[in-house]
Amino acid sequence: MKSNLIKLAIFIVILGSGFAVKALIEGSEPEPEEQEKTDNRPTVSVEALNAIDHQVAISSFGEVVPLERTVLAAQVSGEVTSWNPNFVAGGLVKRGDILFSIEKDAYEAALLQAEAQVSLAEASLIEEQARQKVAMREAKNLPANQVSDLYLRKPQVLSAQAQLKSAQAAYRIAQRDLSNCDVTAPYDALVLSREIGSGQFVNVGMTVAEINNIEAAEVIFPVAGFDSPFLPKKIDNNPATVRAKDVAGISRVAYLQRDLGIVDQSTRMNHLVVRIDDPYSLNTDAPQLKFGTYVEVAFAGKLIENVYKVPQNLVNKRKVWVIDADQKLLSKNVEVVREEGTYFLISSGINEQDQVVMTLPEYPQNGMGVKLLGEDGDKVAANDQ
Repeated sequence: MKSNLIKLAIFIVILGSGFAVKALIEGSEPEPEEQEKTDNRPTVSVEALNAIDHQVAISSFGEVVPLERTVLAAQVSGEVTSWNPNFVAGGLVKRGDILFSIEKDAYEAALLQAEAQVSLAEASLIEEQARQKVAMREAKNLPANQVSDLYLRKPQVLSAQAQLKSAQAAYRIAQRDLSNCDVTAPYDALVLSREIGSGQFVNVGMTVAEINNIEAAEVIFPVAGFDSPFLPKKIDNNPATVRAKDVAGISRVAYLQRDLGIVDQSTRMNHLVVRIDDPYSLNTDAPQLKFGTYVEVAFAGKLIENVYKVPQNLVNKRKVWVIDADQKLLSKNVEVVREEGTYFLISSGINEQDQVVMTLPEYPQNGMGVKLLGEDGDKVAANDQ
């Protein structure tokens, strides 16, 4: 019995010693530090928006064509005696240059004959007017019933006047025919073709050449439907720039001239016309812009006031993401008035100084808390997710 009590006492002492050692060990361990909270908000970059007045730029493409094309024909008959060295296919001639000449002998003789007829008619008129004056003096001594228009030689004077006018008209025709023996360029021109040569006989109305006007050229170009609302109110003489697409470095100043006034039935587009002065640089040092060149036409459209210029990648389904005053994501519906390059022009839906999110989280949601790029990463958000 006594031995059992001793064993129980030893067990209790050992058990108590174990608890004491455990307590001593636990008391000697340092208390664990309180763990800091982790900021799991996605990081974004933002940019403040400012309204601007934007000048719309409109561009299109077209082909350079001559302002006018003329088929030259002979106005008198005769033998070709000479022609201008530049009067060949591809040659450039100036307004008033003699292109070719027709033999003039017969026409000079006709002019001399016409001059002689004018002189004879003038002499006849002077003679009749003198006779009329004599008749009028004699008529003063005669009874009134004996004085007639025939007695006063009025018909004879009228006939002489008519003959003089007829002679003068013939003289003018003879002058014109003689001057038409020298065929001149009606404008600065590019010669497309020539059908005659020295010694060849030409008849009136015979086609002798074809030329293009190079004093001005035109480009007829389409205007896309989305550009039409932004065309300038006044088309005439608005400045434009024409750039050649197949020849590097060629750029010329041009001017809008007119709207063709119809809608193309196949494309449903309007067409405008731009004019280029002296395209072949006959009178300037500008680079030549040849007919048939494919060019880009660029000009200023309307001025759009109070719009926001936003990169296209930030606009999705007409929505833009901003951050609100609590630094949370907020999507706003916007109205896009125009696309230009890689940007959208927005007229409404966002406000001045809105903080637009430039780098969105992978799955953005309204009300999602975010932190700004460059913000202290150790700072705990007031609005943890």
